[in-house]
Amino acid sequence: MFGAPCWASLLARDLADTQKFYGAVLGWTFRPTELGDQFVVAEADGVPIASIGALAPALQVAVAWTPYFVVGDVDATAARIRERSATVAVGPLAFEMGRAALAADRDGAVFGFWEGEPLPDATVELGEPPFRLELRTYDAIASAIFYGEVLHWGDDGPGGIDVSYEKDHVVLRTGRGSGHVVARISSGGIEAAMDPHMRPRWHVSFPVDGVKAVRTAAETAEKMGGVVVAAGTTAYEEGERVTLRDPDGGLFSLTGR
Repeated sequence: MFGAPCWASLLARDLADTQKFYGAVLGWTFRPTELGDQFVVAEADGVPIASIGALAPALQVAVAWTPYFVVGDVDATAARIRERSATVAVGPLAFEMGRAALAADRDGAVFGFWEGEPLPDATVELGEPPFRLELRTYDAIASAIFYGEVLHWGDDGPGGIDVSYEKDHVVLRTGRGSGHVVARISSGGIEAAMDPHMRPRWHVSFPVDGVKAVRTAAETAEKMGGVVVAAGTTAYEEGERVTLRDPDGGLFSLTGR
């Protein structure tokens, strides 16, 4: 499904230390992936959740969780990004199964895109994805137009990503009207904010089983060297939400389901 998020990836510094942290906080287990020995796949109860790659030093990028979106032609997508005054920061890079690149939109939010074989290790199927995405940016409508043009959201035809405006948020769904929500875009990002949590960025959120699990995971994260950045609820999610920073600075959120 072109334009859909296909996986979330953490670019980390040290693979072993990162596995220890997320294993303790979220109970994930890890296994090798076909992308090479610098990557592992995180699983929960045998279900692939995300991938972690120890590439932050090699690519000279910050430790961060980044969503990737499926595209049909990585070079054409890169060209559309540049045409709209945004930046292709890394790549395209060739892997055994396909090609990928990292980009930053006009407001600085980083995202990736992938062309190639489906990734059986961490592909989002047409059902509910194992993670949730929210883009916090300056202007939700302007960002939706940018990504729609780059990733072909809202194009006519079967399948694809449906775009709607609900409760002051742009909402993205698989299919037309009744599909699963895969991402939201919200206004309110602040470029000059001291806290990077408030700057324009894609936030990756992992659901856990209830409020107690959210609080237990947050306590464990602090014991493992992480930091609680923010806690509360949102207008469109039930239950508790906490945003954490891992020991290397990677931001992610947990939500009770």
